[in-house]
Amino acid sequence: MSKSNISKLSRLGLIKVILNRLSNIGKGSDKETKDLYDYTPNKLAKQLHPTVQHLKVVEIEEFSKDMKSFYLAPNIKKGTQSLAWFSAGQYLSIGVDINGKVFKRPYSIASSPADTLSGYYMLTIKRVEGGIVSQYVLDNWKVGTEFDASAPLGDFSYEPLRDAKTVIGIAGGSGITPFRSLAKAIYEGDEPCSLVLLYGSRTYADAVFSDDIEKMAKDCDKIKLVNVLSNEEKEGCESGFITADLIKKYAPEGDYSIFMCGPQAMYNFADKEIEKLKIRRKFVRHELFGEFFHPEKNADYKGNIDEKFHLTVTIAGVTTTIPCDANTSLLRAMEAAGLNPPSDCRSGRCGWCHSKLLSGDVYIPASVDGRRLADKEFGYIHPCCTFPLSDLAIDVPPMPKEIEKKKEDAAK
Repeated sequence: MSKSNISKLSRLGLIKVILNRLSNIGKGSDKETKDLYDYTPNKLAKQLHPTVQHLKVVEIEEFSKDMKSFYLAPNIKKGTQSLAWFSAGQYLSIGVDINGKVFKRPYSIASSPADTLSGYYMLTIKRVEGGIVSQYVLDNWKVGTEFDASAPLGDFSYEPLRDAKTVIGIAGGSGITPFRSLAKAIYEGDEPCSLVLLYGSRTYADAVFSDDIEKMAKDCDKIKLVNVLSNEEKEGCESGFITADLIKKYAPEGDYSIFMCGPQAMYNFADKEIEKLKIRRKFVRHELFGEFFHPEKNADYKGNIDEKFHLTVTIAGVTTTIPCDANTSLLRAMEAAGLNPPSDCRSGRCGWCHSKLLSGDVYIPASVDGRRLADKEFGYIHPCCTFPLSDLAIDVPPMPKEIEKKKEDAAK
């Protein structure tokens, strides 16, 4: 058969396929198609991973003027009908409007996953010296305050395929909050692990939630609380700091995981102690909320911390030049300028603020550099843990709502 005949047959076959498809389309229903979120899997995914949760404060528990627990319920009037489920140890990234500028901060959820079925999350917030958001929240939030938050985020949670059956928790200060959630989840039967919690505080009075966790421990042999006091001696408590010897004293035989949440100073000390234990790397986990980094404290920092630079930012096609000091992360500089940049973990891990470095030199502390190899090769950074070494230009991805606004404007 000649090539021309083969070509004719091919064209005829294609025409036949097209005609059959058009015929089948004509036989289709004239009914309007269902909305994508009418399908159960999509509806469930939207409930578990909402783009935004509209919340309101319904109760406040005050420990002191510098630490309070806020009970948060769905703001039904704004469109949030129920709270997204989460794993114990996850956090919410909350947005706080301060004088017309939106600041976002991550806070671990202190309530248990089952508490969402009762209609509330609990966040416990401690005042941070120089912390714009923590100070504003503690001084201004009251019952009825409304705000927006992310879906539950983070990977500081127990995973049976990765973690050992016993978790040694190391907590300091407000770092107790994810462990309070984990202890309650174990107590309620929603987590299969055991928890030995080493809770470092200056004094017993500073050990928030100790009584709460101790009550659970009395009724559940899978929970044990050990208060470690640095500035006080008290019967039933350990004294000093959380060392390798102290961990070994309370750790089980065989494998165990270590979860840590607390201030950076605690990590710096505990990491050196944990190295002595020769634990497999996969069993050691940190929860990092990068509210403050101090680049000048790192030996590899070559900049001048007193210098001042200009940062040129492009977000959603709009370019703005703002000041950025050498000791200020690019994210904090953008927030201070009211640009409302994307952020969640603020620790260089989640990648939500992932941006393109167009020009200039930056410093990124190795301890919080969570970029992929491809990001480093092609010049992408995480502004939350990036500091300027010169004048800079960056391209920042727009927030989803900004993308939707551009689509609406284009449609007009």
